[in-house]
Amino acid sequence: MNIKVILLMIIAGLAVLFIIQNVSAVTVGIFFWTISLSLALLIFLVLAIGFALGWFLHSFMAYMKVKKDVAALQRDLGTGQKK
Repeated sequence: MNIKVILLMIIAGLAVLFIIQNVSAVTVGIFFWTISLSLALLIFLVLAIGFALGWFLHSFMAYMKVKKDVAALQRDLGTGQKK
């Protein structure tokens, strides 16, 4: 078997074990809302939100760096200077 398939099966098995062990309902209150959901689902949602925020922040920082580099190149081309 392929090593990637084996690793994927191990991770999937650990995820199923985690879900089975964390089925108890928890109540989460944020501002004026309260919601009751599975602890495993709550952890998954928080993890997914964290990944999404990290990806967006990384993309934004890369965009700002490219924008800054382009502005510097345009400025250098406008004045005829070389780095």
